Amino acid sequence: MSALLLALALFAQDPAAAAPEPAAEPAPAEARWPVGAPRDEYQFVGWCYGALRGYLDLSDEVMPEVKRIETRWRRPGSNLAEDMKAYTDMEKAGRVQLIQFQTALTAAEKASLRPINQIGANAVRQGRMTWRAGPDVTPARKAQEWMSWTLPAVCETTAASLETRAKLMGATFQVNAEPEAPAPETPAPAAPSPQ
Repeated sequence: MSALLLALALFAQDPAAAAPEPAAEPAPAEARWPVGAPRDEYQFVGWCYGALRGYLDLSDEVMPEVKRIETRWRRPGSNLAEDMKAYTDMEKAGRVQLIQFQTALTAAEKASLRPINQIGANAVRQGRMTWRAGPDVTPARKAQEWMSWTLPAVCETTAASLETRAKLMGATFQVNAEPEAPAPETPAPAAPSPQ
């Protein structure tokens, strides 16, 4: 009797449930969320700002080692000056991105009904911590990490989205603002008196 019940149970099973699920495709690079980064948009943009700020602040410290590495391991046909210019260009682009992130953070802070700047400051600090290296990290290793680092692509798209949403939300909260005083009426020109 138990064999009959087992056969009926197997027969009644949903074939789709029994089949293994196909493996999910990996997210495209621009949609990948960095490990350890906050998931909230505002905090994430703060994290991106902090990580990028930390990267830019390390430039002076790592540049001598970067130059040594680039000089020692030259690619055939490459030019040291051109390769070093690439780092300068990346720093210039990074400074532009910092402004974009700061603008998005400011817009979100203005649109928020409660003060959130302390939360943002903590997220910035967390982002900067990605560049904190222990005493066992050699200057060469730190320079190599710096040379190969790129800002996650999702940082820019999230900052643009945050700024747009904050501006829209901010406009909706303007209904609570004090109305502007009406402009004083200008007196109508006096009618000419009959003579």
